[in-house]
Amino acid sequence: MNPIPLKWKTPLYPAIAILAGLVTAQVIATFQVFFANQSLYHTLTAIGARGYVTIPNDQTMGRLQELSAALGGGLFLTLSVGAGISVLSLVAAWLWDRVGVGKTFLLVPLFLLWAGFSVGVNWNGFSLFTTLYCLLIPPAVFAGALALMPRGNRKQLRRNGLLRVIPIIVLGVLWAPQMEKGLFINIRDYLLLSNPVGERVVDFYYQYTLYPAEILKPLDRKLLKTCSLNSIMEGPQKTELHKALLTHDWIETENKKDVDLVLSLSGNTLILENGGGITLEIPGNEFRFRPAAALKRFSSRADRHRVFRQFTFYSLLMGFPITLYIFLYSLFLFLTRIWVAPRIAEALSAMFCFLAGLMLLIPLWQLNWHKVDHNNPGSALESHNRYIRVNTLKNISERHLDLSAFSAHKTHLTSPYTTERYWLAKALGTSRNHGSHEILLGFLKDPSPVVVSAALFSLGRRGEKKAIPKILQCIKTSDHWYVQWYAYRALKTLGWQQKKRSLHIDSDP
Repeated sequence: MNPIPLKWKTPLYPAIAILAGLVTAQVIATFQVFFANQSLYHTLTAIGARGYVTIPNDQTMGRLQELSAALGGGLFLTLSVGAGISVLSLVAAWLWDRVGVGKTFLLVPLFLLWAGFSVGVNWNGFSLFTTLYCLLIPPAVFAGALALMPRGNRKQLRRNGLLRVIPIIVLGVLWAPQMEKGLFINIRDYLLLSNPVGERVVDFYYQYTLYPAEILKPLDRKLLKTCSLNSIMEGPQKTELHKALLTHDWIETENKKDVDLVLSLSGNTLILENGGGITLEIPGNEFRFRPAAALKRFSSRADRHRVFRQFTFYSLLMGFPITLYIFLYSLFLFLTRIWVAPRIAEALSAMFCFLAGLMLLIPLWQLNWHKVDHNNPGSALESHNRYIRVNTLKNISERHLDLSAFSAHKTHLTSPYTTERYWLAKALGTSRNHGSHEILLGFLKDPSPVVVSAALFSLGRRGEKKAIPKILQCIKTSDHWYVQWYAYRALKTLGWQQKKRSLHIDSDP
């Protein structure tokens, strides 16, 4: 027995069809992140066994083996690439049924377009899970949409469908100018971190986002990579190679299998290989003088997720908001149809969703209303308006001004607003005052990982090597992968290098 009555099924077909796509995506993404986590766990175990610092550290590494990490990390892929493919599939189903009047031969160009996209995302190397997204999500959405679409006069239904899309288009036009102004950071600062629910969303994002990020990143963007020099004879040349690789966080492990890079020599030619058949041959002298450039070339050649990564970004930018709009519209339509006629319910639902999108945009417009006085930032920091204070702190950080020159900042060190503490920590990164160093060390105890990460970034930015022991201690004691990631980046900025250690973390730069 179907729990949804027929009269409710057809008007809600977009949400139901997309939900089918998202569920399919979540299953695929969970397995993808789970297996990637297992691989990363074994990699870090091998690195740790050699006595090197690992990120995540020993006490958080075990989470890589937990199903909850795969589910949480998979959700990011579901709401980005899953949402993007689902929306495209829904549009294709609507065009085929409403414009193509369901003619079978018109499925051929749709199939060819999607086959071309599937080949494109695998152009640099086959990826099983990327292919599964392309193969399994579209049929789930397409079948669900066609099964639940209302029937009747196609011309009228086509007109009604286009009218429902107009609010989405208008909202897209209104939101477009925000794309060039740090959209995601502004959404975090002014929409999410301004309320308790949003703070939970931010916490969830930073708790789980690095799991899928490890899948999408090219090798040169990852913190730690593994390599093998077993094919090279012991001697000065191998020692020099080992040192150059370690400087760029390519760590030699005992096992030649399952490493990111295998190096071998053929005369004066250095051969870089991976397990996926990627090979790069370069003169030995070129690697000696420019190892970073050579490793970046190898990383680019081995990058299988370049197209998929770009599609994921644009899906997050457009697919996720459209999906959110469709679900909100369907929920409101479901409720209003109880009280009013279907056409009025549809109009009210579209109006409600449009206003909701507009209201979310207003806090971002406020950034333009609260202009920063570039000539008098000290006075702006004393403002009672939080937006003005935060904008001033951002401006000080971007202009590399010395925040310690404006005494007003000290009154906000214990601000109840996470956004304000975050930008205080960022702005202190360009301060030369000794007291700023102590303030940043105090921020390492902040309850928000976002603020702690900003403080670590600033400690690295200040360039004072005396911060290295504290940052290393932060890596050792932190239970948050994102914080450890920022700590490691700060260490590298300060000139610290990995070296073999016994049972303790060495603080030498």
